[in-house]
Amino acid sequence: MRGLSVPSFYKIMTFKEKVNGLITEALLEKPSVFLVDLAVSDSFKISVGLDGDNGVALQDCIDISRAIENNLDREEQDFSLEVASVGVGTPLKMIRQYKKNVGRTLIVTTNTEKIEAELVEANDVFIILSWKAREPKKVGKGKETVQKEQQIPYTEIKEAVVTVTF
Repeated sequence: MRGLSVPSFYKIMTFKEKVNGLITEALLEKPSVFLVDLAVSDSFKISVGLDGDNGVALQDCIDISRAIENNLDREEQDFSLEVASVGVGTPLKMIRQYKKNVGRTLIVTTNTEKIEAELVEANDVFIILSWKAREPKKVGKGKETVQKEQQIPYTEIKEAVVTVTF
């Protein structure tokens, strides 16, 4: 009778949990840097996406990479590792990312509309966007520029991306 083998799904989950624990521990020494994304593929390719309140330095990526690399045994489980800062144009996933981007222009997609506007406020429940729009004059012909502002709860945001202007 053959012994029971652990399904690869469970092996990946426990491996991912171990990696997540190592990252969490390493980030305790870097309070301004935070984990945005962690993925472990079936072939044990570890992809770590970091962000920071003041950006992410190359040294931050190196330190997190070493914290993972030095605490996993390749004899036990072979893996590949990629640690990087989340790139420009990557959708925002965490409230902390919205807060750090106040003052920047976002493209926000909700269930009903897509808005490109300045992020003027971000709290734990919603964001506030502000932009100028051309609208028909209330009196007479033609259009006038008006300042618009909209509050959007995080629950209604499908995607939000910081835009880069040159």
